Amino acid sequence: MSRIATPATIEAAPPASRSLLEAVEKQLGLVPNLFRVVSNSPAALEGYLGLSAALNNGALPAPTRERIALAVAEINGCDYCLSAHTYLGKNLAKLDDAEIAANRNGASNDPKAAAAVRFAAMIVRERGRVSEDDVRAVKLAGYDDAQVIEIVLHVALNTWTNYINMVATTDIDFPVVTARKAAA
Repeated sequence: MSRIATPATIEAAPPASRSLLEAVEKQLGLVPNLFRVVSNSPAALEGYLGLSAALNNGALPAPTRERIALAVAEINGCDYCLSAHTYLGKNLAKLDDAEIAANRNGASNDPKAAAAVRFAAMIVRERGRVSEDDVRAVKLAGYDDAQVIEIVLHVALNTWTNYINMVATTDIDFPVVTARKAAA
């Protein structure tokens, strides 16, 4: 059970969050519990949705974004995000089971995506203190400065959702996937 209130309906959310939740429902066809929990703070919900929308219009393709989300969720041990991004990875980004398993291990079966996922995993594990060689490797794989910045921002945004869900113990409303072990 969630440690932070999860409004059962859009109408039960704070008034300033309702139109934002309605937009989520229109886009996704439902309102996942993450959005309901975050709606307790209209400012946080607006910020999350705004940053997510901006990144969705960025230079990284949707499958790479999902790969990064899976790697980050696994490293951070967030079952909610791992469950959500496994579902989204399969159903929206069309990642197969082998690719999802590789992503959870901080890798990819696609050579270019592998560099982005390895770099994202390194950012999480090293708390941003990556080496010049790490940056060079992701650039040599074909990522430009803008894409490197977006990888970092995807790591940050996914870490934020991981932390929200772990603090709140958000009820998982996707097919449940459990992280193997959170990073030490």
